[in-house]
Amino acid sequence: MSKTIFMLILNEVLSKNRIKIKLSEFEKDQVYREVLNYFGLAGGLNTCESLERAWQDPYNRGRIEDFIITWLKRKMRKSISEGHRAGII
Repeated sequence: MSKTIFMLILNEVLSKNRIKIKLSEFEKDQVYREVLNYFGLAGGLNTCESLERAWQDPYNRGRIEDFIITWLKRKMRKSISEGHRAGII
C-alpha cells in the first residue's frame, strides 16, 4: 500500500515540476526504497501512514520533493555520461 502512496507522490512531484521522464519499474522501486531509507521509514510499522503523514506536513513535503528531484537529476546525469562512454572504443 505504501508503494501506491509513493507512486501518487512521485506523479505529483513530476507533474508539479513539469518533468517528463519515463522510469522503469526497477527505477521506481529504487527511488521508493531510497526515499524510505533516507527518511527512516524503511522497516517500520505503518509505513503507508507514515509516508502519507510526512507528505501532508509542508516541511517534509518539501524535503521529499527535493530528494526525488535530486535523485532524478543524478539519474539523468548518470545515464547521459554512460551513453557517451558506451560510444568510446
